[in-house]
Amino acid sequence: MNQNTPYLASLTREPFMYVEMKTTASLLNQGLNEFEIIEKVLNENLFQYPTERTLERRAKACLKRLNHLDKEMIEWIENRSMEASKQICLYAFMKDSRLIYEFMLTVIGEKYETLDFSYSRNDIAKFFNRLQEQNEQIASWSDSTINKLISVLGGVLRDVGYIDTTRSKKLNKLLLDYKLKEKIIANGDAHMLPAFDCFEV
Repeated sequence: MNQNTPYLASLTREPFMYVEMKTTASLLNQGLNEFEIIEKVLNENLFQYPTERTLERRAKACLKRLNHLDKEMIEWIENRSMEASKQICLYAFMKDSRLIYEFMLTVIGEKYETLDFSYSRNDIAKFFNRLQEQNEQIASWSDSTINKLISVLGGVLRDVGYIDTTRSKKLNKLLLDYKLKEKIIANGDAHMLPAFDCFEV
């Protein structure tokens, strides 16, 4: 991840979105282009949202994340197990968002590396406190935005299986899908493996 990549608070409106990611991946697998996908999502309200604005924004966010994956990985989101599919979506999320990337590596990856399976919402709060001290942009974000982002990151951990609920006190062991592991290494992203509780290259 380029250190010049900006931190974006848009995650408050664009969280993990697994169902939306899988739906969008399926449309790509059917051969639709990005314009056709957005049009279909809007016309058929495929994400079941009340406004076209939200539909369009989230469809574009899904496509942006999926652009970080090759054709085979996009097919896997639709066709492999839910566990593997969610891990692939998280990998795409990490490739797309500096916040997700740094949180998963510097907080979750480090916990796995040191065999520290304790977890609390405070771990995420400390991550943001540290960023606020280092980055003027994040320091300018409101408490409301930070709290929403803390909830989003907790939701990501729950949705992918790192924790059982957002109130969990411990991290679960994670078994990284072997095909995804091979792809991550082939893509030159082996440094991201600790975020998936994987330390063997």
